[in-house]
Amino acid sequence: MKADPDERFEALYEAHHQELLAFIRRRSTIGDAEDVVAETFVVTWRRIDDVPDPARGWLFAVARNILRNHKRSHHRQVSLRVHLAGHSATYSPDPASAIAGRTDLARAWNRLTDAERETIALTAWDELTQEEAATVLGCTKAAYAVRLHRARRRLLHLIDRTTSGGRRG
Repeated sequence: MKADPDERFEALYEAHHQELLAFIRRRSTIGDAEDVVAETFVVTWRRIDDVPDPARGWLFAVARNILRNHKRSHHRQVSLRVHLAGHSATYSPDPASAIAGRTDLARAWNRLTDAERETIALTAWDELTQEEAATVLGCTKAAYAVRLHRARRRLLHLIDRTTSGGRRG
């Protein structure tokens, strides 16, 4: 027997609302995280029969896509990022800046591409499994594992270059 759609939706909301909100807040400099999460659950409600079990990876993928749509519609966001890119020592939209005393990590983090930061953050901050993270990025688990390995390796390389004065290759 199929679960009641209302009950399933409520269970999904209760189980994932807070982590989706945190996920979006870490990826957005605009103050619309609640709107993105609300839209995620509107999509979930409309597609409740299509939501896989387990739903966590699917929900993160929907939230990520909605956030991407929001970002595209905010031209001022792009202008602000371009302006702030020259001031990376004082501004970082990523959690790395909150790590006290790790300016080398913050500098290296800011030098990663958006895709590299996203790949690491899905596992490190959002605590998604590799399978869930692969779902978010729309790739296979193996492809995600390769991306994660490469992103981590590049981050370590950038940290090494930062701490050694940038003279090593």
